[in-house]
Amino acid sequence: MSSEHYDYIVVGAGSAGSVLANRLSASGEHSVLVLEAGRESHPWSRIPVGFAKLIDNPAANWLYESEPEEASGGRRIPVPRGKLLGGSSSINGMVFVRGQSLDYDTWAQLGNRGWSYQDVLPIFKEMESYQGEGDDEYRGRDGPLKVTENIEQGEIYDKIIAAAAEVGIDYTNDYNGASQEGIGMTQATIRKGRRMSTAYCYLDPARGRSNLRIQANALTECLVFDGKRCTGVRYNLGGQAREATANREVIVSAGSINSPQLLELSGIGQAARLKELGIDVVHDLQGVGENLRDHYSPRMKWSVPRELGLTYNDKGRGLGLVWQALKYALSDKGLLGLPAAPLRAYIKTREGLEAPDAAISWIPFLANESFKLHEDSGVTAITHVLRSESTGDIHVSSTDPSRPPAIRFNFLSAQSDCDILLESMKITRRIMNAGPLQGVMTDEIAPGVDIENDNEMLDWVKKNAETTYHPVGTCKMGNDPMAVVDDQLRVHGVEGLRVADASIMPTLTSGNTNAPSIMIGEKASRMVLAAA
Repeated sequence: MSSEHYDYIVVGAGSAGSVLANRLSASGEHSVLVLEAGRESHPWSRIPVGFAKLIDNPAANWLYESEPEEASGGRRIPVPRGKLLGGSSSINGMVFVRGQSLDYDTWAQLGNRGWSYQDVLPIFKEMESYQGEGDDEYRGRDGPLKVTENIEQGEIYDKIIAAAAEVGIDYTNDYNGASQEGIGMTQATIRKGRRMSTAYCYLDPARGRSNLRIQANALTECLVFDGKRCTGVRYNLGGQAREATANREVIVSAGSINSPQLLELSGIGQAARLKELGIDVVHDLQGVGENLRDHYSPRMKWSVPRELGLTYNDKGRGLGLVWQALKYALSDKGLLGLPAAPLRAYIKTREGLEAPDAAISWIPFLANESFKLHEDSGVTAITHVLRSESTGDIHVSSTDPSRPPAIRFNFLSAQSDCDILLESMKITRRIMNAGPLQGVMTDEIAPGVDIENDNEMLDWVKKNAETTYHPVGTCKMGNDPMAVVDDQLRVHGVEGLRVADASIMPTLTSGNTNAPSIMIGEKASRMVLAAA
């Protein structure tokens, strides 16, 4: 078995791992190996609307699925994860949402020092180059990650915004600024018609460094230990087993699915569970794989008369698609330049709340499975609870590193999730039935007007909802008995090992999780270098 030596090894070149690879190698003082199990790139990743081509593409997506559960109507729910450099930032919908100050202040209140909103705001500002009307107190202008206020315009958006105003939801210029509340156009990691993945914004600028090795198609099979100290990794490249030693630290950034999987395969996790599989226990850590959270999101759908020509079901077919391709080539706009949902609202579902507790986002076309254009014309509205309290788990069921772990979401197990979700669906209906949309939204296709009482609506959600692909929390940060890492992201009970990705989030952030994941990579790099 070949052996290599580095100062730092980063497992996973995704949203956080790519950041770590760049930052740890920037000074030239440290040798860094970053291992990515997926491929280098995919042609569709560059084009924004390519997410619709990658969401079910095994060449760029791990295509995980959850276990059948009562809350999912016995279905297996798709759990897409990026399988190439940049990880899920290379296949996601490019929506840029930091979340609320409340999210990070909650983390700090749980005992995680250095993670309050005032602590992480400077990092969010430093990492972004934002083009928009935001207040410079909250927004960064010259960071590596290019963020653009959505340039999409059209009558369909104007009418939805007007309808939202009629039910009391005001317009916001910047939901990533002082307040998240309101309806506004989506901010996206898109610039000049190109996806701004972490592979493009962080890895590519660092590729020429002699002290950085980026290795794709390398599946990390286990961590290597000397007693309770992590000394390196064992990985497979082209069918050959290799071992790499880390003189300083190993940082696991494999994401909320694969980070707990790797820890368990390496002997860190619930001792009884590992022994049943024949895995030698390095350290009994009960929280590994627990605390799984995600946004459970029904897709509500309305039909729009085709003669109005308002949706991309009308504008993106036949010769219309040729025009959309030409429009994108000349202006970076139109269907091919879209993020996943160009319009979104953050709302309060009841009086007395200090901050929004639910979200609604709109897709300007009727979507089939995997965001494909439906033959009929319409609009899709996705709604979900922002800070879901339902928790599930992820655990290995085999010692084979190539076999996916078992994913159990346990959705809607918290009553508050049921209550907030039902109210957010009712608010969505009120918006879509408001005056400005009369004659535009003609029929509610899903769930349908015949499904009205709470029990019927919850039953429909269980049989039809998907996630918004935001799994977090499976290696949660904290100092309680179920915490996996401390507030420096060091794995409890072992040395030389950190986890830095969405799995360390103690709770869900209020919105899409890609921006917080990149922030975690940035903050982790500062912690690692400070300890060097």
